[in-house]
Amino acid sequence: MGVSKTVRNIGRTLVLVAAIAIGIQFAHAQTDASSDSEAVVAKWKPWVLSSGSQFRVPPPPDEAASRAELERVRAMIASRDPALRDRILWWDAVAPSYRWNQIAREEAIRAGLNANLASRRLALLHIALADATIAAWDSKFAYNRSRPTSLDSTLPTVVSAPKLPSYPDDHAVAGAVAAVILSEFFPQRAADLAKLAEEAGHMRVLAGVAFPSDVEAGSALGRQVAQAALEKGRQEGAEGPWKGSIPSGPGQWSGTSPVMPQAATWTTWLLAKPDEFRPPPPPAYDTPEFKAEMDQVRAYARTPRSNASALFWEVAVGGLRNFDYWNQQAGRLLLEYGEARDAPRAARVFALLNAAFYDAGVACWDAKYAYWTMRPFQVDPEFKVVFQTPNHPSYPSAHACYSMTSALVLAHLFPRDATGLMALGRESGESRIWAGIHYPMDITAGQQLAERVASRAIERAKADGAERVNP
Repeated sequence: MGVSKTVRNIGRTLVLVAAIAIGIQFAHAQTDASSDSEAVVAKWKPWVLSSGSQFRVPPPPDEAASRAELERVRAMIASRDPALRDRILWWDAVAPSYRWNQIAREEAIRAGLNANLASRRLALLHIALADATIAAWDSKFAYNRSRPTSLDSTLPTVVSAPKLPSYPDDHAVAGAVAAVILSEFFPQRAADLAKLAEEAGHMRVLAGVAFPSDVEAGSALGRQVAQAALEKGRQEGAEGPWKGSIPSGPGQWSGTSPVMPQAATWTTWLLAKPDEFRPPPPPAYDTPEFKAEMDQVRAYARTPRSNASALFWEVAVGGLRNFDYWNQQAGRLLLEYGEARDAPRAARVFALLNAAFYDAGVACWDAKYAYWTMRPFQVDPEFKVVFQTPNHPSYPSAHACYSMTSALVLAHLFPRDATGLMALGRESGESRIWAGIHYPMDITAGQQLAERVASRAIERAKADGAERVNP
């Protein structure tokens, strides 16, 4: 027994020595089973880039240069104070795309953007962030650069060093992407956004988990991806004034300054064109079918509960904030599924959700302004609604399009929560009947349109190389 124990101890010692020898070789980053699987991210299907290697960064500094950088890291760490530690932890708490999703939504709300404008910005931002993450992972595993702690295990870090190659820094990549794209949409906020992006990378160095050159390479990569995404997503005159005219005639929507008719012509990410899934026309206003639709709206017996639900979806979520609501749902689910700090997974979720949400809006607006269907209050001026009717045509329902699309995409990505998500999607559409601002046919058409748009996002998810068999 004693000999056997001695042999085991010698074996353990040899293994330990070998592990130490391997660990001090700077050319090879520390890896484990999770980092091996992380390398596959570089092969995921990007949205805009031709491949993850399209913008592969130049090789990192060699070991001698890295040791010199280490002295810079030590000097920077010496400046840490409680305020800086708090910012380090704030950036580290979630994946970069998660944090920039929060920042972008705050900017959209501050600017008072409606769902059309906000979704266009969020889709482009998150498609670029998803591609930038794939590109960052390609460069990380092409070079396998170790982190500062591999050169000095006594280096005091604020957060745990990720078990991933250090170069380029993914927080810096995402920050550069966000600063470039959001500054394009919010030019008056460009200076503040640039400071946030710089801070995102700088905090990784102060945390002791990245070299300055990791951040510099990450920022350069992020700017390249952002420009590629902007070139793909830029549409001349997309957000300019509408130059069309409101058609006149019996049974058609009437009014002034309808909401964003030009959104019906925007370029889509998942659909071949805005009218690819255009629903069939609604019944003419003077037919028994249309009268039956109006009768159902009149006959709905409102209750305090139905009014409260209708007001929730209009006021708390509403036309200005439904993009915020569904992105919050995505963030909640990422946290509950333990993926909020998983940079590639989080970036993928936000890209799929926001591309589908945006395309659903474009397709919905295409149908709205193809048919110009009058609202219930325009059929019967004496009919009372729970709140003011949105200033755009009735068919199909925007809430049904946006919410059901979001629910379906998130249900696919987070299947344990599918039942609750689908209930929310249905209630969002039905609440518009309860409020008296939509016909049942509007909800049905909107939900059917949503199913088709969401199916495109789900098809992409199944084919992007990132799908899990049992998520």
